[in-house]
Amino acid sequence: MLLLYFAFVCFGIIHQSSAQTQKIPDFSQALKETFHAFLRFFNVDPEIYMGANELITSKGYPCEDHQVITEDGYILTMQRIPHGRNINSSTARRPVVVLQHGLLGSSTNYLDNLSNESLAYILADAGADVWLSNSRGNIYSRAHIHLKPSEEAFWDWSFDEMAKYDLPAVVDYVTSTTNTDKVTYIGHSQGTLIGFAGFSENQTLSEKIELFVALAPVARVRHIESPIRLFAPFAYELEFLFDLFGKGEFLSNGEVEKFLAKDVCTHVSGICENVMFLLFGFNLHNLNESRIPVYVAHNPAGTSAKNMVHFAQGVRSETFQKFDYRSAAENIKHYGQPTPPVYHPENMTTPVAVFRGDHDILADPEDVAWLLPKLKNVILDKDIPQWEHVDFVFGLDAPTLCYTVIHDLIFHKNGSVY
Repeated sequence: MLLLYFAFVCFGIIHQSSAQTQKIPDFSQALKETFHAFLRFFNVDPEIYMGANELITSKGYPCEDHQVITEDGYILTMQRIPHGRNINSSTARRPVVVLQHGLLGSSTNYLDNLSNESLAYILADAGADVWLSNSRGNIYSRAHIHLKPSEEAFWDWSFDEMAKYDLPAVVDYVTSTTNTDKVTYIGHSQGTLIGFAGFSENQTLSEKIELFVALAPVARVRHIESPIRLFAPFAYELEFLFDLFGKGEFLSNGEVEKFLAKDVCTHVSGICENVMFLLFGFNLHNLNESRIPVYVAHNPAGTSAKNMVHFAQGVRSETFQKFDYRSAAENIKHYGQPTPPVYHPENMTTPVAVFRGDHDILADPEDVAWLLPKLKNVILDKDIPQWEHVDFVFGLDAPTLCYTVIHDLIFHKNGSVY
């Protein structure tokens, strides 16, 4: 595993600290401020050591932590920004927005830039009630009603279970808590994949979505060019891949990324830009270089080995399908048929606004072209030619090219009523 870890560092995959190391110790507020001042004095960005909650409150926004229990017993943590910095909580009813991160990400993907550059803050300041979701297995959702992360059974899931259990649990919790019938769902990368899977198979869930904003849409992944492709030739040798990945969690827990963020990225120009580029597909000219240590400190945030195997299977497949157990008996046990069922995004009636980039190595343009004709209710298809995969969450021009359009869709500005 040590050799595997360093191999992934070479390919740009730096694994994420646990939730315990992610957060500053529970000092009093005065001690925290002193600690942050100390870090600033030594030119270390204090946001390297902040969790999602502290990232939000450090910028003057209100934040609530909420726990959501899925039908199969996973405990997901959500952060809520109920209103912006200058909006009183008693003002008129706000649009409710759920933000869902991508593969190996967390809620911090929508928080890691400055307040005028991060989608979560921009929507909160505009008047939205913003909920940030965390998929099972990442650093904020490592709990279960009876399983522990140290148990192999805790990690027996892929994005199938995120679509089947996590997504409806999150949407039901948010609609119930906010006493609203519908929410706007914004997903990036894997966040779109679980949306296409979940909304196409669960009509009750789909009816609770007013608008689905798909950033870097992913469904079929036949043509991705990320390091995941390296494992595609072995995608059906499950025991080999599970042994390689550790039969449990994938790219989670450790101190390496904190060292890189604090001692390498902060002081050595060029290294972390290249690492991040290899993993996510950055447009280096569209990157706020001062934020690189923060990106490295918070990413990746972890997932399951089985989820990575599922993606590797997808590279071998010509379609969008559930996990293949490579045994007719096992597939029958799980699905009632000898082969894994195919997802049908054409069954989804939810209004979708698609934002895509021509240089995306994960949401490859050829795979997106396969997906788009299957979507029955596309209200917007915006192609940003120069963009790569993570420009949608970290790009310097994202507020101008993407977030203003999302704002207008949510708040029905400029005639953008669907």
